[in-house]
Amino acid sequence: MADKKFNSLTPQEEKIIIYKGTEPPFSGEYDNFFVEGYYHCRQCEAPLYSSKDKFKSGCGWPSFDDELPGSVIKQTDADGRRIEILCANCNGHLGHLFHGENLTEKNKRYCVNSLSIKFYETKNAYFAGGCFWGVEHLLQKQEGVYSVESGYMGGNLKNPTYEQVCTGKTGHLEVVKVVYNPKIISYSDLTKKFFEIHDSTQKDGQGPDIGEQYKSAIFYSNESEKEDILEILQILKRKGFDVVTELFPCADFWKAEDYHQDYYVKHGKEPYCHTYKKIF
Repeated sequence: MADKKFNSLTPQEEKIIIYKGTEPPFSGEYDNFFVEGYYHCRQCEAPLYSSKDKFKSGCGWPSFDDELPGSVIKQTDADGRRIEILCANCNGHLGHLFHGENLTEKNKRYCVNSLSIKFYETKNAYFAGGCFWGVEHLLQKQEGVYSVESGYMGGNLKNPTYEQVCTGKTGHLEVVKVVYNPKIISYSDLTKKFFEIHDSTQKDGQGPDIGEQYKSAIFYSNESEKEDILEILQILKRKGFDVVTELFPCADFWKAEDYHQDYYVKHGKEPYCHTYKKIF
């Protein structure tokens, strides 16, 4: 651990994280705090918890009923009775884990000190670039990206199925929803990565996947995002790319069937029509 670079800690943070102290109940900034985003280790910045797993327990400390996979170490506390929880990346003390309180369906409570964690609000971005399997697989490798979901956007049919979208008649595109930390990767840089993992000059689809549902497009949420996209398109034009990517305002995002999510991870394969090519 000596070669790892950690954030500097205040004496109060050090007392909790290093020396396994506990902040007074109802005193922490995240006790009664419910905003969509992710909680990171205050010492090393590793992501630990999602806001979707946070709940109001009334105990006086931030409470979660789940962790991000592999993010937390559990061990018997020095008192021999409780379960201590630590950051899996830096071993910083977080708090304790309790079972059997029946406060949520998962029946677990990660009782965490606010001084052990740091909150980052998230943003969403929506990209279409051929089969969503490949776009999802490559974008979720980017630093600052928390999750990528495959789904459908752009048509009028509510909650369409894959079979319906594949007809090319519903107006939907295969789209990925990217949940990211704008303090780690900006919308502009994320969009540049999107252009580097697909062929934005192919008009009728992507690679061997031909059809309206496979065309290249970006769905923007506000004018700021639209301006970023237009600026990037100008850069691509100056670089000699005849880009056909279309721009649309965001519409309803319909999550695709479970078997489409993390497709390449589940099957141990690599994308057949998406590869990374440095452009910017």
